Amino acid sequence: MSPSKTPAEVLNVDGTEVRISSPDKVVFPEPGLTKLDLVHYYLAVAEGALRGAADRPMVLKRFPKGIDAEPFFQKRVPENHPDFIATTTLRYASGTSAEEAVISNAAGLAWVINLGCLDLNPHPVRAGDLEHPDELRVDLDPMPGVDWSQIVDVAYVVREVLDDVGLVGWPKTSGSRGLHILVRIAPRWSYRDVRLAAETLAREVENRAPGLATARWWKEERGESVFVDFNQNAKDRTVASAYSIRSLPDARVSTPLSWGEVRSARPEQFTVLTVPRRFAEGGDPHAGIDDAVGSLDGLLALAAELGPADKPPRGAAGSGRRQSVMPLIEVARTKTKPEALAALDAWKTRHAGVVPALHPADIMVDGMRGSSSLWYRVRVNLQHVPEDERPPQQDLIADYDPWAGKQWPGRQGN
Repeated sequence: MSPSKTPAEVLNVDGTEVRISSPDKVVFPEPGLTKLDLVHYYLAVAEGALRGAADRPMVLKRFPKGIDAEPFFQKRVPENHPDFIATTTLRYASGTSAEEAVISNAAGLAWVINLGCLDLNPHPVRAGDLEHPDELRVDLDPMPGVDWSQIVDVAYVVREVLDDVGLVGWPKTSGSRGLHILVRIAPRWSYRDVRLAAETLAREVENRAPGLATARWWKEERGESVFVDFNQNAKDRTVASAYSIRSLPDARVSTPLSWGEVRSARPEQFTVLTVPRRFAEGGDPHAGIDDAVGSLDGLLALAAELGPADKPPRGAAGSGRRQSVMPLIEVARTKTKPEALAALDAWKTRHAGVVPALHPADIMVDGMRGSSSLWYRVRVNLQHVPEDERPPQQDLIADYDPWAGKQWPGRQGN
């Protein structure tokens, strides 16, 4: 967000005063949206946004330097948070814990956006029961080269599988290239069971739509398909909830859809400028989601029927590291995405002769979660390059270490 010296503005939100600092600060230059515009957007869709985020611990994804810079992830709630922000302490599988923010009303939405957040990233649990998720999340993540119609086809296969096991799916655009399908469940199962159910769903979707969908966890093995990302149900994961603003130049919004409009809808239709009117005129397509609570019994029975999922091969000599079956080379590790793309361009220039043989999904620029921010890894899958023409693994063009200077128990050298 660009520097601004405009005085703070105090909003009265349903009787609660919320201070908005630098309200005229331009956040999205292309449509000319300020921080105050974003606050007013969330207030306009508060009923729907709270349906997805209220009463859930939330990771704060903050963009202090604007949408063109990498955000940082803040698990711990700021010490000076106001009284209308509740908190709860989450304990992670790593052994760490964090006291996280829990919002419950429109004032909470305004407070979060004032911190420099754009999207809302709640956990799939309620603050009253932190060990039993009440939401299973299906993330349809298209590989490069996959168009919207293929994502939609996979979404309808997901719906068919959910119908068969007695569950109801509620679709929404991710706000980027994919689709999310949310499933309310009774808070009776552990994270482990919910993830198993999600993985089983992904495997069954792949069985019914081979070539269109994949449940393969390793990116280089997916080809031009839609990855049904079951790992978004792991305990430490969050996804952008309904009506979240995403950090794309057009201020795109993760927008709930009815099943009847999934095929005709396009992600770019839904922005900060268009969604409030849609919400005011048509309401929230997910208004009934909390009345459609289901059971995981059907998916867990299917898990037993399918048997254990294939495990990836491991390295020799007891290293425990996964060994890919694909001819992968790593190009770079960088702090930012522009640096990653520049490194990729440099590699392409160096090896121009093999570039025509590469398929879109062979080039992988992945955002990796660091301790508090993203970093980027660039890899190339040479599966479509004749073996005698494949470039060897060379020194990385850029070798950023996201953990440099970090200290934690058990790290070598501590």
